Amino acid sequence: MLQKALVVVLVLASVASFMSCGGTSSHFVYAAIPDANQIAVFREDPYSGILTQLSGSPYTVGDGVRAVVLHPSGKFLYAANPGQNENDVSLFSIAGNGSLNEVFPRTPVGTLPTLLAMDPAGGYLYVGNALSNTISVFSIDSGNGGLTPVAGSPFSIGLSPSSMQLSPSGNYLYVSAPSSTGVIAAFSVTAGVLSSSPISLTPTADNNPTAMAIDPTGTYLYAANGGTANSISIYTIGSSGALTQVPGSPLADASHLPVALITDPTGQFLYVANQGGSVSGSGSGPTGPNIGTYSITASTGFPAAIQDSPFTTEAEPVSLALDPNGKYLYVGNQSGGVQAFGNSGGSLNSIATYPLGNGITSIAILQ
Repeated sequence: MLQKALVVVLVLASVASFMSCGGTSSHFVYAAIPDANQIAVFREDPYSGILTQLSGSPYTVGDGVRAVVLHPSGKFLYAANPGQNENDVSLFSIAGNGSLNEVFPRTPVGTLPTLLAMDPAGGYLYVGNALSNTISVFSIDSGNGGLTPVAGSPFSIGLSPSSMQLSPSGNYLYVSAPSSTGVIAAFSVTAGVLSSSPISLTPTADNNPTAMAIDPTGTYLYAANGGTANSISIYTIGSSGALTQVPGSPLADASHLPVALITDPTGQFLYVANQGGSVSGSGSGPTGPNIGTYSITASTGFPAAIQDSPFTTEAEPVSLALDPNGKYLYVGNQSGGVQAFGNSGGSLNSIATYPLGNGITSIAILQ
């Protein structure tokens, strides 16, 4: 009898270990709500993708909160506040149940901070300041999350950043900006300090590159051309960090106004948020806003639309986030909520929409 009981205990322990290793613990979803100066927090059911808003959520933050980013330790969340009399960054500590507690004082940055990026090790926070044409960079205290400006910060870049991406190595920072042609500036980064000038300035397909994404290996960079081109530019990232456009780029987007991009954790799929419907002559896709999904050819980085793409969304999708397992895609909509999709091989099925009464501009997910 004792032997049978021991077997049962071992089996249960093995099941618990398997569930833990399989990433089935709850995740937490954080959404910035600029009009309400709030951050909403949800618990994600790892088996269904269904969200449940935490008690106490939403949490008050600085005026016009625009972007949120999580520290890889899971202990801290940072929020960029570009509103009137703000121009600062909030630091929140994260409790074990996902709830937030702001740590004051807020950290001043440049004018109109709208973008945040963090290196994979969680050593440095980068803030894109759209009106002062600068990048503020801070070293992060691993113990309390506190921010200290690195030498030379803020760095003048002579461009108004519209999106910002760090390479997975943390050695290169890419900044897209509108101009007469649109441009992506690449900067080398050493201990958070940007190179004095870009190592490359790469023209984009139109004058308004709205978003960028980099695959997990740091081999390819994708840029959404959301002005009049309605296309996606694809670049290889060289050993020096410079960009080279791949043959066949840009790829014509099947829909209007691509505004956000994300690759999945395996680098096999690319997801594109389009605020407009199908481009004339592109086929029988959705007539309204949608998510286009593409499989990525490993040898070239070139995206190919999957068979049943694109997928209809709520109005004005503007932000995308995948859970750490890539099973669920969450879409932030400027018209008022978070939409959850199940994801299987790039094919999406709508699970639910969670209205928040105000537009969402940024989503981050904590495992």
